[in-house]
Amino acid sequence: MQPPLQFFLLLQALPVLRASAIPADGSTLDIRSKPLSNEPFIRPDADADADANEAGRDGCPSVSGTAAGLLGRTPSPSQSLSSPVSSSSSPSSSTSSTGMACNNSPLLCGRSYSSVTHLGAHDSAFLRDSHELSAIAGDQFFNATLALSAGVRLLQAQVHVLNGTLFLCHTSCGLLNAGLLETWLGLIARWLDTNPHDVVTLLLVNSDNQAAAVFGRIFQQAGLSKYGYARSASQQGAAGWPTLQAMIAANTRLVTFIASIAADASYPYLLNEFDHVFETPYMVTNLVQFSNCSLDRPPSAGSAAAALRRGMLPLLNHFAYAKVSSSIQIPDVSDIDVTNSPDTTGTGGGSNGGDGISGTLGAQANRCTAQWSGTKPAFLLVDFFNRGPAITTADNLNGLTAATTVGRTITQEMQQGAASRSTGVALAVQKAVFWRTMALVFVVGASQAL
Repeated sequence: MQPPLQFFLLLQALPVLRASAIPADGSTLDIRSKPLSNEPFIRPDADADADANEAGRDGCPSVSGTAAGLLGRTPSPSQSLSSPVSSSSSPSSSTSSTGMACNNSPLLCGRSYSSVTHLGAHDSAFLRDSHELSAIAGDQFFNATLALSAGVRLLQAQVHVLNGTLFLCHTSCGLLNAGLLETWLGLIARWLDTNPHDVVTLLLVNSDNQAAAVFGRIFQQAGLSKYGYARSASQQGAAGWPTLQAMIAANTRLVTFIASIAADASYPYLLNEFDHVFETPYMVTNLVQFSNCSLDRPPSAGSAAAALRRGMLPLLNHFAYAKVSSSIQIPDVSDIDVTNSPDTTGTGGGSNGGDGISGTLGAQANRCTAQWSGTKPAFLLVDFFNRGPAITTADNLNGLTAATTVGRTITQEMQQGAASRSTGVALAVQKAVFWRTMALVFVVGASQAL
């Protein structure tokens, strides 16, 4: 897709924007044009800030309440997300026979990877805060390792080549660059080192069509390749996935999907996403569109029903964009408490259209499960994962309650919803400054054209 004129002007004007587009209150602003990749721009991560939060963790979650009874342990205090279960029936599963929790619950140990719903953080490397020009473009409030500690089990990010090296960028590393892929992967490796009972999934967008060997070398340098789960062509289909407990026992606790990549026998743990996963539509600008459970990618799979018959795992895209203009979009944080809500009955739509029921994560997950003949989404991909909270819907689908989940670490700011970074007057101020800055973009572009 040919990018609009604003995109090129933004690239030309960025140095001026960084110096000129800072509001009086010290907050900052993102400028985004519709990108080549068909996804809006995102801003850099700050995963290194999480290192202190990981210190001292031994990877064995503390157990309380009913979960302590399931494991036969003495309860100990822990911070965890409260996740009331819905009225839908809970999936049956054997509890762990090894006295441990898998992905924060003993109930998940005996379930196959494909039968568990994994909560995912969309654009997990790109944050919304008040410290960068691109603040209004961020898709998460908290970085990747904090997300993992809070219960997120899928991290999605986009990868580009810069000076022969892979970076976390969106559309252009000259505009938004979250740093080296290797550095980010190293943080995830350290998290896995200290959390030996967790299975994590990565979904990387291979924007510049790099070979598996390029990714593989970086995974090795980051210390992640040792955790990679290798899956052969003969294991295609949902029935071929092992249980979480088996993956933990084998220490193959990292599933890596890359969109798209050719298989390489030297790096069998780097899986082409669309050989194993299908996705629902992702360019949502009206909450009513969340009623759509059809297959969007890969088109070669034909339909959701056909993909399910092949054993492909369904990924439910559930994040919305607010249109600022016909060519500029930003993550829709104004409606995030509707979008990420576990509600399945609908209590009213948000400002971005919708009818309440269609807009909520809980309603779409239930609707798609019904349309897919009882197959639950394997992955829920959301913005601002702590709002809703989105993990409640994943817990509901997995049949978990607060009493049967352990070891989730959540900060007070997460519990408060990071409201100071998100909605209301702050967003209105950012939008106002956005238009002031867009005027500057065109002035700069015009002056450079003369």
